[in-house]
Amino acid sequence: MEQRPVQERTGEATTRRTPRPADPIADPPVAPIADPPGGRDPEGVRRRIPRTDAVLRDPRLAAAADRLGAHRVKAAVRQAQERARAGGIPPEQVPQHALDLLPGTASGLRPVINATGVLLHTNLGRAPLSAAAREAVREAAGPTDVELDLTTGVRARRGRTALAALHAAVPAAGAAHVVNNGAAALVLAATALAAGREIVVSRGEMVEIGDGFRLPDLLVSTGARLREVGTTNRTTPADYAAAIGPDTGFVLKVHPSNFRITGFTRFAEVADLTGLGVPVVSDIGSGLLAPHPALPAEPDADTQLRAGAALVTASGDKLLGGPQCGLLLGREDLVRALARHPLARALRVDKLTLAALEATLTGPPTPTALALTAGPAGLRARADRLAAALAADGIDASAVESAATVGGGGAPGVTLPSAALSLPEPYAAALRTGPVPVVGRLEAGRCLLDLRAVPAEDDERLATAVRSARTTAEGRP
Repeated sequence: MEQRPVQERTGEATTRRTPRPADPIADPPVAPIADPPGGRDPEGVRRRIPRTDAVLRDPRLAAAADRLGAHRVKAAVRQAQERARAGGIPPEQVPQHALDLLPGTASGLRPVINATGVLLHTNLGRAPLSAAAREAVREAAGPTDVELDLTTGVRARRGRTALAALHAAVPAAGAAHVVNNGAAALVLAATALAAGREIVVSRGEMVEIGDGFRLPDLLVSTGARLREVGTTNRTTPADYAAAIGPDTGFVLKVHPSNFRITGFTRFAEVADLTGLGVPVVSDIGSGLLAPHPALPAEPDADTQLRAGAALVTASGDKLLGGPQCGLLLGREDLVRALARHPLARALRVDKLTLAALEATLTGPPTPTALALTAGPAGLRARADRLAAALAADGIDASAVESAATVGGGGAPGVTLPSAALSLPEPYAAALRTGPVPVVGRLEAGRCLLDLRAVPAEDDERLATAVRSARTTAEGRP
C-alpha cells in the first residue's frame, strides 16, 4: 500500500516527511532494563558495555559476519550484551562471548562424535563421508561440468564419471543409475516396470523400513498391485511360480535387513526364481557391492546379479560408506528404461551427491570400512589410554569391553567386538549438550563411549569433550 506523507506543524510552517522503510537489521525497540541486584548500577557496569556497532567492528566478528551472515552475528552480540547487563559476564568479555555463541557454520546441523557403537546410526546421518568425498563435495560446490562435455562444448550425460565408477565397482551390472535414496530406487523400479500390474513378493518380506514407512504402502503408492505369496516364515519357489501370470510385472526379493526370522523357516533365493519368465528385482538394502568377510550373510549387489537378478536396488549411505542415494544396478535395457522414465527426473541426485559417490567408490577406504575392520585389540588399547588419561584428572573413567553393531538396517544380529570408555551415567546428557557433542549409550547405569565408530584421530577431541562435560556431569569443576 502506498505510504502517505505525514504532516508536522511547527509554528507557522508546515513540513512534510515520508516515513523510512523499516531497516531489516536495525536494533528493535529496547525495553527498559531492570536495575541489577543491589541497586542502580553503582559501579557503572551498563555504561561500560560496548555499543553494538563498536563490537561489530571487532575483526573476529567482522570475519564471522562474512562467514555466517550479519544477522546471526548481530543477534549473538545482543545476547552477549544482555548477559553483561544482567551481570553474567564483565562488559569487556562481550566480544568474546558473542564469538562463543556463534555456530561453526551457517547451518543448524552440528557435527557430533558417534560413540554409540552403531556404525551406521540413522539419527546421526548414517555413513560419515571420507576425507576424499568431503573434498570432492567442496570442489563440486561451484560450477562444474556435471552435464557438459568440455571438449566438444555440448551437453553430456549427467554424472557420467560417477556412474562409470559405480559400474566398474559392480562388474556383473550391465548399467547403473543413481537416485536420491534407496526407497526412491525401489519406487522408480515399481513405477516403470509394474504400474497397473502385479509385484509378486513373499509375505515374510513385507517389511517396515523405519519411521513408520512400510514397504507395502510404498509399492502400492506407485500404482502397482501386490501379490503376496507364502507365509511369514516359509515361502518356496513353487509359491512364486504359482502366482506368475500375464499381469506380473516382476518378482521382488527383499532382504529383511533390520530383523531375523529363525527356526522353522525357508526362503527362496534369487537363483531359484530366475526361470519364471519375469524379471527378478532384488532389494539388498544395505549397499554392500561385493562380499565382505566380516558379514558373510549380508547380500551384495555383485553376487545377486551373478545369481540372475535383473535389477538390484540399494542405499549408498550404508555399508558402501557414501552419501545418501539410491543405487540401481542390472540389465542394461532395464536400467536405461528406468533412467528415461519421467519419474527419474524427480528423483535425480545433485552434483554434490554425484561427487561424493564417485570419491567414495574410487578413493581410499571409507570411515565405515575402517570401522568395520578395526581390530578389537587396537580398540582396547585406545580405550585404556583414554581411561588412564582421564582417571589421572580425577574423572571416574575406565576401559571396558563392548559390542558394536552395523546399524542402518544392515547385518541384523551381527555384533562386532569392541571397547568403550565407561563413565558415570550423568556424563551422557552432559556430553550430548557440550561444545563438541558426543553421543554414547547407557548400559547398566554407566555411560559407554564405544570407540569402534570413532576415528583414532578423534581420541583427543573425545577426551577434551569429557573434561569439558565434567562440571555439568559432576556438579563441580
